Amino acid sequence: MTLRLYNTLTRTKEEFTPLDPSNVRMYVCGPTVYDFAHIGNARPVIVFDVLFRLLRQLYGKEHVTYVRNITDVDDKINARAREEGVSIREVTERTTRQFHADISALGVLPPTVEPRATEHIAEMVTIIERLIASGHAYAADGHVLFDVPSMKDYGQLSRRSLDEMLAGARVDVAPYKRGEMDFVLWKPSDDNTPGWESPWGRGRPGWHIECSAMSWKHLGEVFDIHGGGIDLVFPHHENEIAQTRCAFGHGVMANVWMHNGFLQVEGQKMSKSLGNFFTINELLADWPGDVLRFNMLRTHYRQPIDWTLKSLEESWRILEGFFATAGSAGAEQGTIGDSVLEALKDDLNTPKAIAELHALDKPGHQKELGETLKALGFTGNLASPKAAAGVDAAAVNALITARLEARNAKNWAESDRIRDALAAMGIAIKDNKNGTTSWEVKR
Repeated sequence: MTLRLYNTLTRTKEEFTPLDPSNVRMYVCGPTVYDFAHIGNARPVIVFDVLFRLLRQLYGKEHVTYVRNITDVDDKINARAREEGVSIREVTERTTRQFHADISALGVLPPTVEPRATEHIAEMVTIIERLIASGHAYAADGHVLFDVPSMKDYGQLSRRSLDEMLAGARVDVAPYKRGEMDFVLWKPSDDNTPGWESPWGRGRPGWHIECSAMSWKHLGEVFDIHGGGIDLVFPHHENEIAQTRCAFGHGVMANVWMHNGFLQVEGQKMSKSLGNFFTINELLADWPGDVLRFNMLRTHYRQPIDWTLKSLEESWRILEGFFATAGSAGAEQGTIGDSVLEALKDDLNTPKAIAELHALDKPGHQKELGETLKALGFTGNLASPKAAAGVDAAAVNALITARLEARNAKNWAESDRIRDALAAMGIAIKDNKNGTTSWEVKR
């Protein structure tokens, strides 16, 4: 089977044909570095890492360029720096280091290039100047805005009505805007806000222009694949397309647009107010990175995923079985086995790929199983992060799962019994209305 990918732009699964097989080019929107990345942020990082590995095997490691950016100029960063009383640079450097450490523990390869927005201001200014010159942007009151009505086919990616786009864009009302949908390319900065000199005065870029500039710099005016979470389709990716196409005059920015689905926790949207908001770093204190990675891949990337304690425990048991069979086979990173490769070539079908791993989980296939696991980013390090505290994490998680089942069955006596047993073990559990979401050792 040839590689087939679902293209959000056309709403169809298509055979992938790179513009240049000697340089397959992919861009994925990276983090805005103002805080710890949460587990939802990990989904595109893991999904597109698998695609990166697949492309490297199909076309050769030296023939794939993967760009994942760092957004290090943003109003959220400015607010965090003011809140902490530190420099913006201190916030972004610290958060970037933490992000790298967290995703490394998830088995993620470094991208080929990891550009930072602050290092591409000149490219942003160039694109904005081109847009003004071609009549697609205008300067007003220290701002530069993209003139949405100037692009006749604006909205092709999201396919939303005008009313839906207005609602989704959280439109800012401003007297200097010609149209409600017009969005900011450049905005002024006061003395206490990061800024750069430009033809429109001292200021800073809008969010969307950053990715247009970085992708152009490192991948060209048109490239093969652009990826990110489904929440970025509108307005971010729609506006990227508008800027890049109108600046360079092409019919597309990227030939294929790929988006991963939403993540919820125990059946609900992740929220700090619900007590079910988890950073990658927090989860790594409880679970091996391999388990978090595997659990993410058990659901097809385009589908919503329900992140549950039970699924994590199942993922741990499955991986322990795989590595028990593989042993030391595939200790060096090898290649993805044929059956797993065929599954991944069908729009990155990781559930089918995992089914093929199960088929390899038998005598006579240890080497292929081991090499495939390594090639997919699994290290085989399944030791409990809490083992140093003398805690049998598997036993604790099994008790918590049993308690959740008892609560769901309204068997309150059994639920209380298990809670007391955990307390006797020195385990403090954190509950929300859907059940236990995490635990820690209290000794």
